[in-house]
Amino acid sequence: MRILFVSAEAAPLAKVGGMGDVVGALPKFLRRMGHDVRIFMPYYGFVPDKMDVPKKPVWNGAAMFQNFSVFESVLAGTDVPLYLLQHPSFLPRRVYGGLDEDWRFTFFANAAAEFAWNYWKPQIIHCHDWHTGMIPVWMKPDPDISTVFTIHNLAYQGPWRWRLEQMTWCPWYMQGHNTMAAAVQFADRVNTVSPTYAEQIKTPAYGETLEGLLSYIGGKVSGILNGIDTESYNPATDKYLHQQFSVDTLEKRPANKIALQEEVGLEVNKGAFLIGMVTRLVEQKGLDLIIQMLDLFMAYTDAQFIVLGTGDRYYETQLWQMTARYPGRMSTQLLYNEALSRRVYAGCDTFLMPSRFEPCGISQMLALRYGCVPMVRRTGGLVDTVSHNDPINDTGTGYCFDRYEPLDLFTCMIRTWESFRYKDKWKELQQRGMKEDFGWDISAKKYVNLYSDILGIPAEETAPEPEEPELIVGKG
Repeated sequence: MRILFVSAEAAPLAKVGGMGDVVGALPKFLRRMGHDVRIFMPYYGFVPDKMDVPKKPVWNGAAMFQNFSVFESVLAGTDVPLYLLQHPSFLPRRVYGGLDEDWRFTFFANAAAEFAWNYWKPQIIHCHDWHTGMIPVWMKPDPDISTVFTIHNLAYQGPWRWRLEQMTWCPWYMQGHNTMAAAVQFADRVNTVSPTYAEQIKTPAYGETLEGLLSYIGGKVSGILNGIDTESYNPATDKYLHQQFSVDTLEKRPANKIALQEEVGLEVNKGAFLIGMVTRLVEQKGLDLIIQMLDLFMAYTDAQFIVLGTGDRYYETQLWQMTARYPGRMSTQLLYNEALSRRVYAGCDTFLMPSRFEPCGISQMLALRYGCVPMVRRTGGLVDTVSHNDPINDTGTGYCFDRYEPLDLFTCMIRTWESFRYKDKWKELQQRGMKEDFGWDISAKKYVNLYSDILGIPAEETAPEPEEPELIVGKG
């Protein structure tokens, strides 16, 4: 099958959230299964810092009365062809934000549609979040191109219909009050990044005002759990760690804890209960719960706490003030640092993720992979990936709580802190988590079945060797 991924992010080139991880990893595994998968994304101003891009474009086009160029390269560390859309609106060294965000991503979707019609014609365009939401609308009358629309975060729904009509072409048959609503109606299949979240978004608590529509089209909505790149994220070979280790050599792991404490300015104490958090500092991630109960927890215990991430200025300020109150016990790193995030996973005893909602979540799976026991709220993909520890029956991989309340989070953290004292049981808990398989192989097969269902190919059949793709050279 010929599949074009269209996305605002693709790790490691451009990554803000879980979408970047998906688009950076899934195409690689689909290509190994014999499919011709390619990625189309913006040529951001920081791209030349991270990779070499050819000087000459492979195609020039026009959309929304704007000329643009497309450059072809390869996603780092893979054999996945990467097409980069060059236009002045993407010159700033940022992925999101700015007063022109609605316009630039609507233009991006329009350019991707022109690219698919006129240069490389896929059988399926796999669209990701509202940035690509108009593509299913435009492709609906085309019998040769089908669309899959993946919801990574339903809270961000794109520009309203009246704004879209000011910027671009809205066909006469288009329905939906905003970009996200239009996308889920006109895509051939809609999926979210975990089975639980696929059901939750059909309820008022998680539907972000689209629950009625998502329930109505429920027959074409499914949930496929994200995977992680187990080749890159492997504690036995990770070059960013102070000490590499595996599930059978957990006795080596504490060296990473001591190195992390030294790196971020915490008191060096091998026996301290070290909590880690790598996240966007936004309300969705449960920061309001943490701010309400962290003082109480720090007073009751001897724990240490490290936070790595950036986000809302309010939460950044609150965490800075807390850090000042607990010198040597709390560290706030307001930055994005991939290498440091790996050292947090490898050095902390437990990983905190008290999300208000979580479509899937990658961090808890990475934490499990690195022997860092997750503490999570039971919602979305966290339900599908972390089970509550039962030390009597030796089952479970972490600690969970249900209600989005400060007291429930506090109780969960205290239970985890107390369990840490029982070293033998704690080691067994770590080992159960490290043995969990969250590789992309399983999820990639489910995506192939999803694509096959759209094209009428029996899922059990092995996909044939891809033919040479049709190349349509436009006048440009």
